[in-house]
Amino acid sequence: MPDATSTTIQLPPGFTAHVANIGIKDTTDDFVVVAADHVCAAAGVFTRSRFAGPSVVVSREHIDDLNARAVVVISKNANVATGATGLHNAREVVGGVARALGCHPEEVLIASTGVIGRQYPMDSVRAGLAALTWPFPTGDTAVTVHGVATGIMTTDTVAKFASAKIAGSDAVVVGVAKGVGMIEPDMATLITLMFTDAEVPAAALDIIFRSVIDRTFNCVSIDTDTSTSDTAIVLASGAAGPVDHTAFVAALFEVALSLTKQVARDGEGAEKLIEVLVDGARDDDQAKRVAKAIVNSPLVKTAVHGADPNWGRVAMAIGKCSDDVDIDQDDVVIRFGPYEAYPKQVDAAGLEALAEYLRGNEIQIHVSLGIDDGAATVWGCDLTDGYIRINADYTT
Repeated sequence: MPDATSTTIQLPPGFTAHVANIGIKDTTDDFVVVAADHVCAAAGVFTRSRFAGPSVVVSREHIDDLNARAVVVISKNANVATGATGLHNAREVVGGVARALGCHPEEVLIASTGVIGRQYPMDSVRAGLAALTWPFPTGDTAVTVHGVATGIMTTDTVAKFASAKIAGSDAVVVGVAKGVGMIEPDMATLITLMFTDAEVPAAALDIIFRSVIDRTFNCVSIDTDTSTSDTAIVLASGAAGPVDHTAFVAALFEVALSLTKQVARDGEGAEKLIEVLVDGARDDDQAKRVAKAIVNSPLVKTAVHGADPNWGRVAMAIGKCSDDVDIDQDDVVIRFGPYEAYPKQVDAAGLEALAEYLRGNEIQIHVSLGIDDGAATVWGCDLTDGYIRINADYTT
């Protein structure tokens, strides 16, 4: 998590931001544009939902050449399931941003998040676009990464942002994310935007970004529900020049991992972060599948929430992977933090120690399958009555 002083983190050289309230739903910021000084290398991955929103459709088209100038985010309205009108409105938004920047609409990406099935309030959106000028006013150049992260929030309780220096250079990677519910990423995540001043060839950036997303955001789950608007984008301005490939990958991964954990920790109603490590699997895919079965189990989530040392919930979740016929219960080891719960018999003192561990706010469940050397780590959160209340009242 960023510390208190990190609220002053700036975007990397080559990028500036405009953050405003244009009246999408309430008086909080809901309109964000982050723009580069020029067209730069870009990559993105998106939801595979069959109800993907117009923002996803447009951004997929525009990022196909792995270049972009800017990204615009409208929060508190997903503009999903809005038909031809919704698609037209999404294109009008990117067109308006492009006019302000003096670039082609195809160089602008868009993301939206919020309630499904409602059209943008286009009068408000048009007024917001009309107020957008380039270069952004002097005051806007001081918009921090925290400000950008705040502008894309919906039901998030905290802004999610992170930064990392690229070793051996002055270049940095910064990122923001939003999301607390409807999180079971499928080739992307909710909304996450990353920016770097490193010079990275577009084709290489695309490969690196997809790999990093797969090892971070694609390993987080709050409630097994895949968003219709999942969008992950990275832009590289190149202002700092070339950097070491390995160092760049490490910095991008560091930022993505931090954001992943922040998303999991801020799950709707969440009180505890759950990390599930599965090793000894046939391969990494099997490890990830088993880990997801554990972290997504409502019974595991509620046991963690109540600090109930019922390790049988984890055994049950592993057993649900019935197609993985090479999993043999006699070879499996289940641990909570440093405490082995199976196959070692846990006595009364052991159960009390386990319960005390579960009262913490960060819980690790470690399962070894005893098959081969495949491994994966995923993140999620406990299930509380707060989750039910937030989602029962979401549109009202």
